[in-house]
Amino acid sequence: MIYQEAARVIKKARCLLICAGAGMGVDSGLPDFRGNDGFWMAYPLYAQKGLGFKDIANPLWFKKYPELAWGFYGHRLNLYTKTLPHAGFGILKEWAEAMPEGYFVFTSNVDGHFQKANFSKNHILECHGSIHHLQCIENCNNKIFEAKNIGVEIDESSMRATLPLPICSNCGAVARPNILMFGDNEWNHSLVKTQSTKYLRWLHSVKKGTLVIIECGAGTGIPTVRHQSQYIAKKLDGKIIRINTRESNIHYPHISIASGAMDALLAISEAFI
Repeated sequence: MIYQEAARVIKKARCLLICAGAGMGVDSGLPDFRGNDGFWMAYPLYAQKGLGFKDIANPLWFKKYPELAWGFYGHRLNLYTKTLPHAGFGILKEWAEAMPEGYFVFTSNVDGHFQKANFSKNHILECHGSIHHLQCIENCNNKIFEAKNIGVEIDESSMRATLPLPICSNCGAVARPNILMFGDNEWNHSLVKTQSTKYLRWLHSVKKGTLVIIECGAGTGIPTVRHQSQYIAKKLDGKIIRINTRESNIHYPHISIASGAMDALLAISEAFI
């Protein structure tokens, strides 16, 4: 059975790379914005206005209409802060910490849920940034600061944030999330650069044939995570366990599991017994 085979591969591995896309958070109750239909289901007011995810996830709004920009990102910040990671995170953490030669997390998710699930921040690469860090819209001092204790009140009838908005702690200009948006030439990637250095150092220590890659909820719409898992598997002769509800197909010797992340991880965990 597929879950026993996945458990066998994980047991045999000496190091683990977790590659997580938006589908990883669905079982926690988070939207995955799969196309405009998925986005509009989560935010019907934007459907009425004809605004898709790519339209609203644009840094220009923070300069032109910051209340509108923070209406969307403030809602996400509040949602991600109050939502708890599902049980699958704990299972992955248990496997990761049991690996003799360590682990790393490569994720496009900006929700900070791996940190919330107590994964070490020194073993996480958030390739698109994090909503829990902010930067000045003017990038006045090229610094990133935490969004700790920052709450954004939203008028959900208009999906606009109410004043005061988050501001830069240095110059007082409006702040924006330290997230890579569409058409974004002003994203401060210094934190991701630091994370990438640690990630590459770890990859350099991985011996060929010792790596298992668990890919959760990483689709082809924005394929950053899927490309990473495939590239690393080829480079280091690693095996991928691909968990995805709709796009799970992958060739042998890799393993395909057509399921949500939490259900699949629980089933694999039970197969360890």
